[in-house]
Amino acid sequence: MKKILLLLAGFVLSGQVLAESARNPEDPWEGVNRKIFAFNEKFDQYALTPVAKGYKAITPDPVERGVSRMFANVGEVVNILNDVLQGKFKQAGNDTGRLVVNTTVGLVGFFDVADDFGLPKNEGEDFGQTMGYWGVDSGPYVVIPLFGPMTVRDAPGRVVDRLVNPIAQIDHVPTRNQIYGVEITSLRADLFEAEKFVRGDRYSFIRDAYLQRRKFLTSDGQVEDDFGDYNDF
Repeated sequence: MKKILLLLAGFVLSGQVLAESARNPEDPWEGVNRKIFAFNEKFDQYALTPVAKGYKAITPDPVERGVSRMFANVGEVVNILNDVLQGKFKQAGNDTGRLVVNTTVGLVGFFDVADDFGLPKNEGEDFGQTMGYWGVDSGPYVVIPLFGPMTVRDAPGRVVDRLVNPIAQIDHVPTRNQIYGVEITSLRADLFEAEKFVRGDRYSFIRDAYLQRRKFLTSDGQVEDDFGDYNDF
């Protein structure tokens, strides 16, 4: 009996070791993150998704795209600040030009006419990327209630970007909150197409996609894997 118990204990210990080794090192808080993720999914299911679907149902596609472009245009202010903080002055000039042209000729960004002026849209910069540019490690993956996936580095960066965004400077609180509401609804509606590509375990898929995307943006596309730099091919 003693030998059997020792054998069973060995199997249990081996299973624990294997489980630990299989855990994603970038997601050490997976247990808690999954619970928060489940909460966010329920909130999305019962609050955000119905509103976004209603928005898409009553809003003509050209208007919907125009609204998305308007919020992207406002976001150029965040891009410009982080361009400068990263020493990307040429890109800062391009993004400043886009902001000016689209705000004026493009009717506050409803139309993206800057492209026709030789000012292409960039991937975008944020304070999380800026901290990464200056050597701050991304830290563990974390899911924030109502805000979704981030890393320990990106979370405070998100706060800085939100404070810099011109919408945050609107003094009239009800108006500011209404604009935030439209922005969230527009962003949620834009995600419907992307969700069609989610496969397998939803939590793992979204986590891995988020982390890969952040690495790509922070490194300006210079992503390496076990086979070397993609840019070598």
